[in-house]
Amino acid sequence: MANYLPLEKKVLILSLLSEGNSIRSIERMSGVHRDTIMRLTVSVGDICERFMQHEMVNLTVSKLQCDEIWAYVGKKQKRVSPEEINNPYIGDQYCFVAMDSETKLVPCFRLGKRTKEVTRTFIDLSTRVNTPFHLSTDAFPAYEDSVDDVWGASITYGQVVKQYEEYSGEKRYSPGRIIRASRKRIIGNPRRKDISTSHIERQNLTMRMQMRRFTRLTNAYSKKWENLKAALTLYFWHYNFARVHESLRVTPAMEHGIARRIWTWNDLLNWQEIAKAA
Repeated sequence: MANYLPLEKKVLILSLLSEGNSIRSIERMSGVHRDTIMRLTVSVGDICERFMQHEMVNLTVSKLQCDEIWAYVGKKQKRVSPEEINNPYIGDQYCFVAMDSETKLVPCFRLGKRTKEVTRTFIDLSTRVNTPFHLSTDAFPAYEDSVDDVWGASITYGQVVKQYEEYSGEKRYSPGRIIRASRKRIIGNPRRKDISTSHIERQNLTMRMQMRRFTRLTNAYSKKWENLKAALTLYFWHYNFARVHESLRVTPAMEHGIARRIWTWNDLLNWQEIAKAA
C-alpha cells in the first residue's frame, strides 16, 4: 500500500513523476510496483487539490489566458461502444487550463468532455479570482456563451481566431498549418495586443513534455479518469509551487505573492500531517 511506503521513497517517486518519467520507468528505478505508484499518485493528488483550494483564493489577476488540451481515458472516442457513449469518464477528455499571463500562475483547471456544461464550470473562476480581468481564449463556441453567462460585462474578453490549411485525403494527428490568425473583441473594448493565447499554448507544450499521457503518438494513456485527474493535480501543484520558472527565476506562486519560498514534495507531505493535526 502507498501509505506504508517510507517518506524517502514517496518523495523519490513524486520527484520522478514531476520530471516526466513514465509509471513503468519509475517502477524499474524505484523497485515499487506500478499499482502502488498509482495509488500514491491518487492519494497525493487529493492532498495537492486541498492545498491549492486552501492557498489559491482571492487572487488578483489582470490578464488571463485559457485553452484546452486533449487526452483520452481507456480508449479513443472513435472506439467507444454505444453502451459507453454517455459515460463521461471514457474516451476523449479535455483539460481546460487558465493561466495568468503576467505571473504564469495556473489558478484553475478542469478535466472533462469538451462541452458547454464543462466549459461553464471551468469559466466560473469566482472562487479563485476576485478582481476584474482581461480574458483571452480561442474561438471554441462554448467559451463565448459561458463567459457571457458567468461574467457578463464585468470583464473584457477577446478571442484569437485561427484558420488552418486544409488537407484533402490525408489523415493527420494534429491540425493543419495555420495560415491566418485574427483577434476578435467579444466583450468590452480590450486592446488588440492583449488578445493572445501564446502563453497558454506554451503551457500546453510543457504539459505534453512533463506528462506522457498528453504526448501525441505514444502508447501512454490513462486507464482510469481518476488517474488522469491525479496526474494533472500533481503537475499543477508542482508547476505553481515547486518548479522555478525559467523566465521568472522563482515559482509562479512566489511571483504572484501567495508563497514565500520554493516548496518540495517533502513539505507537501508534512503539510498534510499539519492539516490533520489542526
